[in-house]
This record gives sequence, C-alpha cells and structure tokens, in this order.
Amino acid sequence: QVQLVESGGGLVQAGGSLRLSCQASGRTFSNYAMGWFRQAPGKEREFVAAINLSAGSIYGTDSVKGRFTISRDNAKNTVYLQMNTLKPEDTAVYYCAARYFGGMSDRTPAPTERSRYAYWGQGTQVTVSS
Repeated sequence: QVQLVESGGGLVQAGGSLRLSCQASGRTFSNYAMGWFRQAPGKEREFVAAINLSAGSIYGTDSVKGRFTISRDNAKNTVYLQMNTLKPEDTAVYYCAARYFGGMSDRTPAPTERSRYAYWGQGTQVTVSS
C-alpha cells in the first residue's frame, strides 16, 4: 500500500507559477512510476505528466508542454510538478498517482492511462485567475 499526499496548490494570477509536491509513504518510492492528472469541473480527469524509474518524463496535452516540468527526488520520496506561465484553463484539482514498477526496466515509460495507476492522492486545488 502506498499513501500519497499532495500539496502546493492555491490561487495564482495568470502568468504565475506553482510547484506541486506529492509525498509518498508506505513502500519503496524508487520502485514506482509516478503521474500527475487533473480534473476541471464538469470534465474528465486528464493526464498531465508522468515520470518513470530513471526520471524519464512524458507529458500530456500540448498545452502543458514547455510550461510544466515533472521531477522526482527518491531520497525525499517526493514527486514534483513545476507549473509556469499558468493560464486560467489550468484551473483544476491536481492528483498524483503511483504505479508499481518493480522488476521492470528503468527505461520503461511511465503509463499515461488513469486505469494503470493503483494509488492516488486526495488532490490539491489549483485556481488561476485571469
């Protein structure tokens, strides 16, 4: 069992930045691929970014590429999502998720589908005002 706790959300003006953190506990963090998803009101939860065991990253929609950066610190059991040049359309609840990758190659890409993540945090609200 892995417990995930997100933090770092808040209210920010358009063009501003936030860094989300997701602290993991309960298992060896370095054996887990990690992902960030977001859900805006009335919309489906969508993939934002993911990172594999060797810190290879993948990003979702073109709208976040170049603005968002995912990273991990295995010593701190934490995955981060740095969000720059925020836009009102980035407003959503942001969730981190974990998938066990033990025994897999470090180069195996992290999954992008919601269904492939077994563990989820409670979410953190990000609101971007125009």
